[in-house]
Amino acid sequence: MDPIREYALTMTRRHFFGRMGVSLGTLALATLMPEKFFAQDANRTGGLPGLPHFRPRAKRAIFLFMNGGPAQMDLWDYKPKMREWFDKDLPPSVRGNQRLTTMTSGQARFPIAPSRFNFERHGKSGIWVSELLPWTAKVVDELCIIKSMHTEAINHDPAVTYICTGSQIPGRPSLGAWLSYGLGSLNQNLPTFVVMTPTSTYYDAQALYQRLWGAGVLPSKHAGVALRSVGDPILYLSNPSGVDRETRRQMLDAVARLNQKKQQELGDPEILDRIAQYEMAFRMQASVPELMDISKEPEHVLQLYGPQVRKPGTVAASCLLARRLVERGVRFVQIFHRGWDHHNNLPQNIKTACMDSDQPIYGLITDLKQRGLLEDTLVIWGG
Repeated sequence: MDPIREYALTMTRRHFFGRMGVSLGTLALATLMPEKFFAQDANRTGGLPGLPHFRPRAKRAIFLFMNGGPAQMDLWDYKPKMREWFDKDLPPSVRGNQRLTTMTSGQARFPIAPSRFNFERHGKSGIWVSELLPWTAKVVDELCIIKSMHTEAINHDPAVTYICTGSQIPGRPSLGAWLSYGLGSLNQNLPTFVVMTPTSTYYDAQALYQRLWGAGVLPSKHAGVALRSVGDPILYLSNPSGVDRETRRQMLDAVARLNQKKQQELGDPEILDRIAQYEMAFRMQASVPELMDISKEPEHVLQLYGPQVRKPGTVAASCLLARRLVERGVRFVQIFHRGWDHHNNLPQNIKTACMDSDQPIYGLITDLKQRGLLEDTLVIWGG
């Protein structure tokens, strides 16, 4: 086949328009910059050519997503002056023309209430931290706290979708998918983007949707892979009864030949992604059990993460796995902790959410630092 025509056939209209803008800009930049300025990892595979165009400090990221909306005024945003405003109505200058949610639209008043929790300065930086986060306060000098983040969305789902994908409207690629697409993988045996959804002692209030870690218009291989806490860590990874590894290898080879034949016929790039995902799943049959086995972790390391670290599906267990993932070359790990949607009984419910997550997050940061991984790992906390 004519190679130019073959290339054109493997590019769907969606892929063509999705890639051309980035590709042309990258090619233009590449012609202007000497080779020494490119800073790709020597062991990376995939990604866009010429990216990153400078050597970044962070090679990987862990996104700790507190799903439901943590109350910033009870955790990080110390406002002692608010005590003087107790039970006064919210001034029109603050609310402006903002819309009201269905839950609050029927209220006769919008009274102001200060935080009930005490704040103290911590670390050499003297950052104000709530009494709800005593463990995180121990590592406060490792943090950069940004208080200006906001979204115009007034409901949970569009706000979460916006934070995870950059758009309130579903369908866009997630942050982890973009990183996988642009920067490629640092390992051959695990996904580039892994997601965990630990349970909450409070309750699993807000639903989570796979589109929050989906690939959108990007090739499907860049979507996040969810690790489960019950049964097989990844669905359908284990061989069924009566099928050994050699038989599975023979089956995959036969399926790959059929897929390659169909790809030559149709020119659909998603078929190539399917072949790659089958091969990744085969390699993960060996890599995932090793990842999940924490029996060789020293006791003093397990104690960093708190008493629930041995219980699958907890924030503590997920934070430990996040460390194990990034040290094995996973580019992006996202942990969605539900149970932060506190519409009532906030003083008790926010305590419960913090008890679930405070020490595990401290343990993660401390563990990364003692292994030298915090130097090039970006840890993000938000919701």
